[in-house]
Amino acid sequence: MKQRPPHRATFRFYEELNDFFAQGKRKATVPVYFSGNPSVKNVIESIGIPHTEVDLILVNSKSVGFSYHLKDGDSVSVYPVFESLDISGVTNVRKKPLRRLKFILDVHLGKLARYLRMLGLDTLYRNNYSVREIVHIARTQNRIILTRDVEILKKKEITRGFWIRAQNPKKQLIEVLDRLDLYSHIKPFQRCMACNGLIEKVEKEEVSDRLDAQTKKHFQEFFRCTSCNKLYWKGSHYERMKKMVEDIQSSPRSGKS
Repeated sequence: MKQRPPHRATFRFYEELNDFFAQGKRKATVPVYFSGNPSVKNVIESIGIPHTEVDLILVNSKSVGFSYHLKDGDSVSVYPVFESLDISGVTNVRKKPLRRLKFILDVHLGKLARYLRMLGLDTLYRNNYSVREIVHIARTQNRIILTRDVEILKKKEITRGFWIRAQNPKKQLIEVLDRLDLYSHIKPFQRCMACNGLIEKVEKEEVSDRLDAQTKKHFQEFFRCTSCNKLYWKGSHYERMKKMVEDIQSSPRSGKS
């Protein structure tokens, strides 16, 4: 009969971290048997939780970093990103706060990228980004990775990332706004939905040669992306987006209802 390793610790995962477990195993104490003294980070990821989802680890009620090595009998509590509570004076997981306002999205999240840009959030996306490119850009530009692929977030180079649970793009948007508490950072229609560039107002005469007859007749106010030169005006598509933004900002979650 195979013997268990000699040491044992217990883990408890809180709130959204339970999304990584099957339904029947959520919000339960998880026993972990081990030999030697593995790091708490390695054990957390072996259980199935990407380290990028973790913002606070308590071992025997004391905050520790990812490099802490488990000891026999340790009681470990693991918490996700805190939305409205400032834990910067408590957590030892990372030197800088987890929350940042720049994002890079994987190939599965194109519609979400457009919605985030619509709200004025700095969001990089291409439908042909490789995993290596995403990791490199996230590191060099200090961006949060948003992804549907849990395995990307387990790469040791990544310190900031969030696994998107929802599949519907509008639900994904609300999920990101809720989990990262971004409602106060919404500045709609300041970024190009096509390329993420900043938008500026432009005189009609300056772009008149790019407009068809009907657009010239019915619209007087125009905007242009400073990066890709795409033109925008307040037509029916703008009105639908404006309604969507107003609904988001007036929801109970935003704190402005």
